[in-house]
This record gives sequence, structure tokens and C-alpha cells, in this order.
Amino acid sequence: MVDVETPPTANRTEPTTRGAALLAAAIAAPIALVAGLLIFWKFLPSDTTATPAPSASAPVVEPTTPVQMAAPKLDARTAQVCLAVTSQLPATLRGLPGRKVTAGPEQNAAWGEPPITVACGITQPTMCERVDGGHPGCVPLDATMYAMNGVCWWGQDGPASNVFTTMDREVAVQVTVPSSYNQAAQWANEFSDPVVKTVRSKTSGVPTGCTQ
Repeated sequence: MVDVETPPTANRTEPTTRGAALLAAAIAAPIALVAGLLIFWKFLPSDTTATPAPSASAPVVEPTTPVQMAAPKLDARTAQVCLAVTSQLPATLRGLPGRKVTAGPEQNAAWGEPPITVACGITQPTMCERVDGGHPGCVPLDATMYAMNGVCWWGQDGPASNVFTTMDREVAVQVTVPSSYNQAAQWANEFSDPVVKTVRSKTSGVPTGCTQ
């Protein structure tokens, strides 16, 4: 007689047990994921739109008040030349916006803050007769001259600003550059081309060595 052993109960139930375990794992994984996200959100700052980082290229706010400038009365010829000069000046100067002036927009102009200014029709500068002086207000013979883009500029350095005045033109043009700007002569040179286009050269009285 052959004894037939009944298969162990555990073997009959193994597939069912494994299937239930897989189902439980499949359900538990999404629940764990959701729980993790809830915990992460809980610890986020309440205001994620706090003050943004400052922009490195934030625009500089320019004053809206006009720049104080004198406007002496000009004769008809000088006024005509100065109007031609100002009509050729740029609206912006190396990114500095143009500004209004308190007087004489037909002969004065300004840009930026602190303002770089142009004044046309000022008193014509003349060279001194001697090394040790000459007539009142004359330009010293050893004064610094800049020959830039066809214009002879007399440069005067000051504690607050640097002043450049044309020495070779029938009508004088003066540029004032505050000391806070680097390479002041290069700022003045921005106006050489408009001067060449609109103001005639002098035939005499041009400083020696200041070639055109």
C-alpha cells in the first residue's frame, strides 16, 4: 500500500500570500511618496516670493531737475554757430541721458549726474605773451593742451571738475567733466566731432604744438 501524503497546507497557500504582499507593497509606495511630499511642503518657507535678489544692472535714477547753467547774451553770428553745435550733440552720452538746463538750451547742454556740461559761446581764451604772464585772464604758455580728433582743447584740472576749452575755433566751446568721472579728457573728446562739423578753425592764436 502506497501512502499518499497530503501536501502541506503552507505550500498550497504560498502563491496567495506572495500576491497579497506584492499588492500591499504597490499600495504602500505611492502612500509613502505622498507622505514625503507633504513633509517637504510643510517645511518650505511660508513666503517663497520674498524679496528678489537685486539686479546688477538696475537703472540709475537721474534727477529731473534742470542743471544750473549761465546763458550770456550772444551776438547773432555766435548764436547761430552755437545753435548748430547743440543740434549736433547726442541725446545720450555713453549711456548718460541728456538733461534739461536752466537757461540757454540753444547754447548749453548737460548729461548724467553729476552732470557733464557743454557751454558754447564763452569768452574766447587767448594765450599769454610771456612765460611769466601777460594780459589778464590769458592762458599760460605751459598750459596742458590736448589735440583730439582735430580739435585743440585746453585742459584745466580742478578739485571738483576738469574743464576743457577749445583753443583753435572761431567760437569757443567748453566742456566741464566732474572729477568723479575717470579719463576726463576722453569724455571731452566725445564732443570733438560735433565741434569740427559746426565751428570753423581759427587761422591765428592756436597754441604751438597743438596740431589739427
